[in-house]
Amino acid sequence: MVKPTFKANPIQVQVPATSANLGPGFDSFGLALAMHDRYVAQILDDAGLDIDVTGEGADEVPRTDKNLLVKAMNKGFDYLGGKPKGIAVRALNVIPHGRGLGSSASAIIGGLCLARALVLTGIDKMSDEKLLQLATDMEGHPDNVAAALYGNAVVAWQEDQHGKEIAQAISLSVDTRIRAIAFIPSTAVATSKARKMLPEMIPHRDAARNSANSALLVHALTLRPDLLFRATQDFLHQSYRSEAMPASFALLTKLRAAGVAAFISGAGPTVLALHTGNESDVAELIRAAGSKFEAKSLEIARSGATIL
Repeated sequence: MVKPTFKANPIQVQVPATSANLGPGFDSFGLALAMHDRYVAQILDDAGLDIDVTGEGADEVPRTDKNLLVKAMNKGFDYLGGKPKGIAVRALNVIPHGRGLGSSASAIIGGLCLARALVLTGIDKMSDEKLLQLATDMEGHPDNVAAALYGNAVVAWQEDQHGKEIAQAISLSVDTRIRAIAFIPSTAVATSKARKMLPEMIPHRDAARNSANSALLVHALTLRPDLLFRATQDFLHQSYRSEAMPASFALLTKLRAAGVAAFISGAGPTVLALHTGNESDVAELIRAAGSKFEAKSLEIARSGATIL
């Protein structure tokens, strides 16, 4: 493969936060939220790696090639024909880390988009579909990364094609009346820990009810927000993770008892509520959550990763 020609000018991209599962849609539904991380990268003439991080996770994020944003950029460069000598990267992180709001998906999609944009013919050589595949290879499942890439809501899956798992996604246009409130606790929960708590088998009745709600969720998100409460009820994974996030699960139980379409966002511990209410309704929900959570009222991000 011919070594790529790199652009000299800096490239900036913003990527939305994402919520996955949305209740019953385990590892298949994703939703983009209007809270964005921004990344800037520029090719350097001299060898080296210059990383600056501000905002969320600034004290923990590595300043080496182990940085997830840089790893994604390098994966993209390798696909496009080769890495540059040096890279300067700036990250302004707004999405909380370890809270189930897609911070890793944002970094992965951001890195791949930067790599594609920094190569002269990158957009011709790396389609969105291929970018999604590269991102899924890094993330392990396509729900968050698909929502971060495309915006709005997505249904994502992987299918076997000649012995290789290929990521697929379709976009859903979320009803414009729907907004979200994220109830974010101060403590993180590792996704790997949350996944280890899931059972290998569940009762047939629970599987049937979960399947019905997942199907209904498509209709509720796009046309019938009045069905969101029913459609976000999960029987597959949330209750099994309750011990890892007792405060979040208590809030989830409280909100759903009041008829709110609430669920654990991704692997948690953030609780996300979808609603069509007014400002006073939002204020009431925020008061109900108490002081253990930082509440953020969020619009649905109608666009995914965007070069600025």
